Amino acid sequence: MAVRRHAIVGLGSRAQLFARALAASPQAELAAFCDRNETRMRVHNGWLGTEIPAYRPGDFTAMLAKERIDVVVVCTPDHTHADYVVAALEAGCDVVTEKPMTTDVEGARRILAARRETGRSVRVAFNYRYNPVHRRVRELLAGGAIGEVGSVEFSWLLDTAHGADYFRRWHRDKANSGGLLVHKSGHHFDLVNWWLGTGPETVFALGRLFFYGDKRGRRADGDRFALDLGASPKLRALYRDAEREDGYVRNQDVFAPGVTIEDDLSVLVRHRGGAALNYHLHAYSPREGYRVAFSGSEGRLELDVRENEYASGAEPVPKRARARLTVQRLWEPPETVFDGLLGEGHGGGDERMLAELLGDAEPDALGCAADHAAGLQALLTGLAANRSLENGRPVPVDALLEEIGEPA
Repeated sequence: MAVRRHAIVGLGSRAQLFARALAASPQAELAAFCDRNETRMRVHNGWLGTEIPAYRPGDFTAMLAKERIDVVVVCTPDHTHADYVVAALEAGCDVVTEKPMTTDVEGARRILAARRETGRSVRVAFNYRYNPVHRRVRELLAGGAIGEVGSVEFSWLLDTAHGADYFRRWHRDKANSGGLLVHKSGHHFDLVNWWLGTGPETVFALGRLFFYGDKRGRRADGDRFALDLGASPKLRALYRDAEREDGYVRNQDVFAPGVTIEDDLSVLVRHRGGAALNYHLHAYSPREGYRVAFSGSEGRLELDVRENEYASGAEPVPKRARARLTVQRLWEPPETVFDGLLGEGHGGGDERMLAELLGDAEPDALGCAADHAAGLQALLTGLAANRSLENGRPVPVDALLEEIGEPA
């Protein structure tokens, strides 16, 4: 197999994961960087000990031709994904994009049209699929461990370090991120789609900005939420030292005006095939973790993941997640399938995902790789939920598909 030349656009902290993997891959070559901030590109080159050619966004298309790029890795702010994905496809490149694939109906329409016209591939970096305990859930459900799934209960807690971080950064403006239902919950909606093997049909949502923002009178607590960029060599190099170049402030006040996303969200989803999802996300918990339970015609499957037991301030507590997975069939005692620590990097998912995306491993037998269709299905739940927040009514997903120009 020929070595494929990759470019990374968007050189924030998430890009480091891809840059390191590309630099070490025998099947891929890191050939170019693209970012509006030259400081960040120099920092990544310094970390790698390389001189990867660096380009500004205005030279993106020219870069693809000059550097003979085969694959573009998109790590830019969410609302810009569609622009880079479409430009890369039209230039004859394949694309790997951070989730979400895009943030709105128009972006989805443009990406899917460009993919059809060019025949190139779009893959979405849904790393949670590769987490071993999540793979085990899929195996058990597909194997009929609890029969036909009737309903799913899914609760995700973000602590006051991790959760607050979405209110410090560009994510705090829904125009940039689509809100947590698109940016963060897209991971979770994708997992449910993958586990069940079906996408959403009808979505209803309730949500509000309850804890963060400037309406709660919590400004006195601000110091507990302020991120010390100077204390982290990585964050200092990527953001504080780069502020003067583009004016981007990484550590905004979570209780200042300008927050337009919700921090407490409940979503009901009817999946095609009939299963119902009851989902809740809140971003101000004292601890971090999640619980998902499947009720089936022949029993119940429960996964409980504890990522940390408390948040001590703005900085995350060092953590390694502990998971417990149990199956209980009707009229039988529960069986513990897994009880122990998970790996680093989204439970070990990052490493496995990168190996497959870069061609360093055979495709996962469970179909972990997420293409444009999976990216769309995860996005549809978030978009429909956001629309439901606006109009107070259940939203039929087929109506969104019609707007996007995709068959139901």
